[in-house]
Amino acid sequence: MSGASNTATGSAPRSLKGSLLQITGCVQGVGFRPLIYRLATELGLSGEVCNVGAGVEIRLAADAATVAHFCRRLRADCPTHARIESLVAQPFSFAAAPVAFTVVNSQAVGQGAGFPPDLAMCPRCLAELTDPDDRRYGYPFINCTDCGPRYSIIKSLPYDRANTSMAGFPLCSVCLKEYEDPANRRFHAEPIACPVCGPRIWLQDAEGQMQEGSPAALLARCRSWLKQGRVLALKGIGGFQLTCDAGSAAAIALLRQRKHRPAKPFAVMMRDLTQAAIYFELNEVERAQLTSPAAPILLLPKARLRQPVQGILPEALAPAMACIGVMLAGSPLHWLLLTEFGGPLVMTSGNASGDPICTDNRQAELALAGLADGFLLHNRPILHRCDDSVQAWLADRPRMIRRARGYVPTPVALPAGLDGAVLALGADLKNSLCLAGGGQAVLSAHIGDLANRACLDALQQQVEHLPALLAMTPRAIAVDLHPDYVSSRLGARLAQERGLPLVRVQHHHAHLVSCLVENGHPPD
Repeated sequence: MSGASNTATGSAPRSLKGSLLQITGCVQGVGFRPLIYRLATELGLSGEVCNVGAGVEIRLAADAATVAHFCRRLRADCPTHARIESLVAQPFSFAAAPVAFTVVNSQAVGQGAGFPPDLAMCPRCLAELTDPDDRRYGYPFINCTDCGPRYSIIKSLPYDRANTSMAGFPLCSVCLKEYEDPANRRFHAEPIACPVCGPRIWLQDAEGQMQEGSPAALLARCRSWLKQGRVLALKGIGGFQLTCDAGSAAAIALLRQRKHRPAKPFAVMMRDLTQAAIYFELNEVERAQLTSPAAPILLLPKARLRQPVQGILPEALAPAMACIGVMLAGSPLHWLLLTEFGGPLVMTSGNASGDPICTDNRQAELALAGLADGFLLHNRPILHRCDDSVQAWLADRPRMIRRARGYVPTPVALPAGLDGAVLALGADLKNSLCLAGGGQAVLSAHIGDLANRACLDALQQQVEHLPALLAMTPRAIAVDLHPDYVSSRLGARLAQERGLPLVRVQHHHAHLVSCLVENGHPPD
């Protein structure tokens, strides 16, 4: 949170000379500064750490041998979700000898920082969520440095609360104490909240009548609606979802009718791995993927449905398909809803067929009015839409079918020699955007088919927002060779307006090269 600082007194001799460590990678929003603070305190070092636009900077008043030891420990103890891409040390002189180690205000400088995707609820937050003695018991927005929303709520870098959609929720005194306590796992956890100071949920029926109350009471009302075969619109992490009873063929048929989706498969959300294992025979690889921080939809063969429950999941979920898409509850709100309901739920994108998923409450009320019988809403703004990611395991390898929540905006490393800053606009069907530069490529979440005006608008928004968020200026624009593609025409116009080279790429050549790059083959 910009403006806050924490200080630990160092025991090493005071010195004006030291080192500046500049670290890039995925090092914001993943508990990296708290680790640095604790490590410096443990080693008795003085200095400071701050987020900068390009990553993290550390200034240490220490000799070269001590700094080298610090760097080794930093790499060895790197947080689970962090990724160090570069660590550069150079001599540094302090204007005045530091007497302690401090977390200082962030600086909006530099470019190309990595920032994390949204992360599924961690085991420790789940333990608190279900502990009646915990102050966050049953709170739908519990999170910490190891989990919770990241990409979906970030406005700009550096990653501080003031630069996220949590800026509108000032911390209460208890949360602030946790935020400033180096021994607390919520030390500098930007999205933290509690029932006193954080977001809240409420219900709204199809007529717009609001129903307020405790989370437990509201979720009990949701259960009643779902048990009656109704369709509920739920505001999730990266957008709205439509949900209904996964065990009711009638409810699924109603959802298909309203979405004009007669045959495309629906995904199923299970509360946890225990529930998923009741329905499917799962191997260790599948268990690991389902419970990963990305919490993707995983395609599981119907042939591995356990015999006693084969009739419980209707064929209408995925008619004439060999697999069913299964995911686990990735957010506390989903977990609470599934616990209250007591069984699996259909989870599909909250949109009219062909449109991007809704992210705004009012937008959802209008767009989903004919699809949902009620709305489970909250007041934490979603700044970046992100569908659920979809994966399949083929030939003992994970295959990404849709790269979105949990993976975006994690960059894809490019082979040596592919370093130019290029904005690639993709094709017209199943569109997504790519910004490549600095030896890596950052892809947007799934956007959709550009024949739909709303999807084209979403692409244009990402064209402006992704380079700004990454502080990376494209030096060329790449489009499909097909001159009549909407994306090609948009790219040609942008290139002309910005005075940039336009590169036209044959469609199937792009497919082939993307496969080569994804598997680490050099450009030649």
